[in-house]
Amino acid sequence: FPDLSFEKQIHRPSMNSHLSPKESPIIKVGVDVGSTTVKVVALDSNENSVFEKYQRHLADVRKTIVQVVTECIDNLEKQFNNPRLNIMVTGSGGLALSQWISVPFVQEVIASTTAVKKYIPKTDVAIELGGEDAKITYFSDNVEQRMNGTCAGGTGAFIDQMAALLETDSNGLNELAKNS
Repeated sequence: FPDLSFEKQIHRPSMNSHLSPKESPIIKVGVDVGSTTVKVVALDSNENSVFEKYQRHLADVRKTIVQVVTECIDNLEKQFNNPRLNIMVTGSGGLALSQWISVPFVQEVIASTTAVKKYIPKTDVAIELGGEDAKITYFSDNVEQRMNGTCAGGTGAFIDQMAALLETDSNGLNELAKNS
């Protein structure tokens, strides 16, 4: 097990328990542990993004989770007076994290579908390219979802491999595509 300071930060008792809820805002924190990256976003009570981080884990998932979430917590504690965190976890590696730190897990297709319906309700189709898979959701009277099975073509890992062959990164691929 890695350093448990991360767990202590998540579960530590309030140092300022005398504060009213108004002085102690609830911050929603979403953690997505994917096959190649860890993503964290925090939203304030008005659902404004107050922290965002996207980081490749390079197969050192736990270390990256501890690093990114600790950075998030430190940042939130600087911005807010004794923030109370409502943490949810998703992604292909999220179930293990949710069990590790005892927070709720939401399956990633459900999380994405819920967010699209709430924030961009006029969406017809959403396509999500993961590190090793691709998912497509059709929004109509009945939500229909499809996912590629075993082929990584067109996913993040494939894009990374093509970028490496061309001696660039994903942003460099965008520039090459613009100039072709």
